[in-house]
Amino acid sequence: MRTYAAVDIGSNSCRLKIAGVQNHRMRTLHEDREVTRLGESVFESGMVSPEAMANTIRALRRFHKAVQAHAVDRLRVVATSAMRDARNQQAFVSWVHSATGWKVEIISGLEEGRLIHLGVVSNEPGARGRCLLVDLGGGSCEITLSEQGRIREMVSLPLGAVRLTREFLRHDPPTADEIARMRKFVQRELRRAERKLTDHRVTTVYATSGTAAALTDAIRASGKSKRQVASTVPAKTELVRKLTDKLTRMTDVQRAGVTGIGPRRSEIIVAGANVYAAMLERLHLPGFRYSPMGLRDGILALMHAETEERTSAHHRFEEERWASVLELCRHYGVDPKRAESVRAHVAQLFVDLQRVHELPREYQLWLEAAAMMHEAGKFMNYQGYHRHTQYIIANSELYGFTPEQRAITSAIARYLGKSRPNANDRVTRSVPVQEHRHVQRAVVLLRLAVALHQDRASDVLRARTSVHPRRVLLKITPGRTGAELELWSLRKEADYFREVFGRDLVTELD
Repeated sequence: MRTYAAVDIGSNSCRLKIAGVQNHRMRTLHEDREVTRLGESVFESGMVSPEAMANTIRALRRFHKAVQAHAVDRLRVVATSAMRDARNQQAFVSWVHSATGWKVEIISGLEEGRLIHLGVVSNEPGARGRCLLVDLGGGSCEITLSEQGRIREMVSLPLGAVRLTREFLRHDPPTADEIARMRKFVQRELRRAERKLTDHRVTTVYATSGTAAALTDAIRASGKSKRQVASTVPAKTELVRKLTDKLTRMTDVQRAGVTGIGPRRSEIIVAGANVYAAMLERLHLPGFRYSPMGLRDGILALMHAETEERTSAHHRFEEERWASVLELCRHYGVDPKRAESVRAHVAQLFVDLQRVHELPREYQLWLEAAAMMHEAGKFMNYQGYHRHTQYIIANSELYGFTPEQRAITSAIARYLGKSRPNANDRVTRSVPVQEHRHVQRAVVLLRLAVALHQDRASDVLRARTSVHPRRVLLKITPGRTGAELELWSLRKEADYFREVFGRDLVTELD
């Protein structure tokens, strides 16, 4: 049985989930959670405090033992809002690596929302129609419009329960002025979501994470409302507002005594409840259904989809990942016809020269993505556009690409001019050392693909390759306007090809 593990380092708590695959389906083997309040100091000072780091490391060491005990085949560790904001994030990442050997990915708010969406739609049958997904964590709130299991719109807002509590609520109970200021801020941020989401008729809302669970349990326990908040019935908006106003007037000790809230949630529930009440009212929603699915479930579903290529989830993930590449191209005015021609050439070269480049299979996707986006930098400046392209790819939202994969893809697209990958330059340093050789080889393939499309007026050329012990023969079938520029460009790449692959590159007309 193949086993996966996902670790979510959030602003309020750390979570672990381990699952195994049986008959192509995921089955939970182990779960763990620890409230560490990693984001408390970040939202006040911009730095993670040593105490919060130490508490989190202790939890992660416990998680590490569980991962080892279950002989996990694949693990992914992500950090969210607090780490995105922390100025000393690198110190924390290094400490985690020293204590556990794990590499922490700090993901963006939109990537967090996309993974949560994947987790919910993969496990909640009712979420496969048109619905809204809301995840209110410690540092941020992701709101996603989903239709037929695909993302239509998404916003990430700085409305996390820990963040709002630390920034606005200083007294116990909060003063009227504190509540008024917080509500004004919440309304201002919700206007961003309103512009994107109110044009779509939505009647089903799924809410994830601890705040939604606490509010649902508290409403369910409130006597006459038990029937109204059964597990299949949403927590209605009017009941959420009523509970929110009640909790806002209470002290921390009183809130801790409310069924469903408890001492771990009481300090931050006022902020979280106010966000939910305001959001439901502003977006004219009837209420929400709580889902126990979340970020870690999306990570597990993604790892499973990447492994099980026959599944519909894998195909959906691949479609959405490629759609994000095409959206970046559209945004930066990339010529789709020219880009597609370069992509087709690099895909063919990857297959034909497999014995020469010996790249891992996943590099084909990164090469094709780099081929599509390699001229995006011209949007900023034609001069030195390869540098701009690298920056755009490395810092853009590309669904399904981890920061490391974006760094690799951007490095492949960077070195198409006179420069070459160098272990000491900034771009190459952002790529893991073990990938440097692979990136260099991928760069050569993309340079050949670009060389095969030099004459914008010509139709697409056809190229055939044959591999010999000491040389690679590339035969070109010319287009209507010939292939002089392409032959000239390919011959310029021969020296670099020999340097990287140790073989001669011979080009001739077919």
